[in-house]
Amino acid sequence: MNPKQTLKNMANTMKMAKKPDRDEYSQHLRLVLLGILGVGAIGFTIQFVFSVITFGR
Repeated sequence: MNPKQTLKNMANTMKMAKKPDRDEYSQHLRLVLLGILGVGAIGFTIQFVFSVITFGR
């Protein structure tokens, strides 16, 4: 790809981008934290199940 065109595309993207307002930021933060919590809960559940299975032997 042409470096000049790439830089031009980057500049256009920065011009179109906007800073999120407080409500949008808090909604994204909530979704990210919910995702992290969900992945952690799944990992904890898997670890707990396997620890119970191996402890029973």
